[in-house]
Amino acid sequence: MQNSETILKIRRLAAKIRKDIVMMIGCEGQTGHLGGSCSSADIVAALYGHRLRHDPRNPKWEERDRFIYSKGHAAIAQYAALAETGYFPVEELKTVKSLGSRLQGHPDMLKTPGVEAGTGSLGHGLSVSNGMALAMRLDARTGKVFCVIGDGELNEGQIWEAAMTAAYYKLDNLVAIVDRNHLQATGPCAERFGIDPIAEKWRSFGWHVIELDGHDIQAILDAFNEADSISGKPTVLIADTVKGKGISFAENVASFHNGMLTKEQYEIALQELDKELESLVSTESGEMKHE
Repeated sequence: MQNSETILKIRRLAAKIRKDIVMMIGCEGQTGHLGGSCSSADIVAALYGHRLRHDPRNPKWEERDRFIYSKGHAAIAQYAALAETGYFPVEELKTVKSLGSRLQGHPDMLKTPGVEAGTGSLGHGLSVSNGMALAMRLDARTGKVFCVIGDGELNEGQIWEAAMTAAYYKLDNLVAIVDRNHLQATGPCAERFGIDPIAEKWRSFGWHVIELDGHDIQAILDAFNEADSISGKPTVLIADTVKGKGISFAENVASFHNGMLTKEQYEIALQELDKELESLVSTESGEMKHE
């Protein structure tokens, strides 16, 4: 079990990431991938805020862990995490998708510090992660590769080729995380190209499977710890999440996979997230008084 201070720190980072996501999308007619970015925000916060071995001052540090956001259309969640942990100024987030910006709609490893691969062509991220995990093994590196995959992305055949490959090579330095928010661009995954049972499929491909609540920070950290104890096979976290998590009008609404915010929606979202941040600060202050 992690102490309450660590949990609060990660929850605050997740709330900041969601607020940054809303601010990057704005309300001036620009579309943005709100739903899947917010559903994976707690996972991203747990990685960058605690589990991931990384150095914002030295993004190419050889002993770092690697993070691949295979569902690259949701890169604004990663941009927010990178900014909040010191890779570049938070103010730079305002330039997202602008001409000449380092922060484009899909991540660019040649431009953005902290980004390990250009992703967003769905299905490729796990194959990239396999290559990194194999290279780290050959170089006798002790780090891990973490790869976030969308549940709609599991429709791509290359994911399953990569899953077979990772199991064959016994890549126990690889952790895949399925953002299981049950919705893809046009509606419920089950009605578009249902592939349940997902956990059983990964097990049959030779992976160690952990099913968890993708918004429970303690459960996420426990899953990372369990993955660290597994040898001889890769681990996949099936993280049950809510599309648009943290923003009341967007939760479980497919149209916010990639949509615009009205001025009213933008203001409501910021108010809700500010309220959450204030609550977390109050909780921390209360705990400090009782220490």
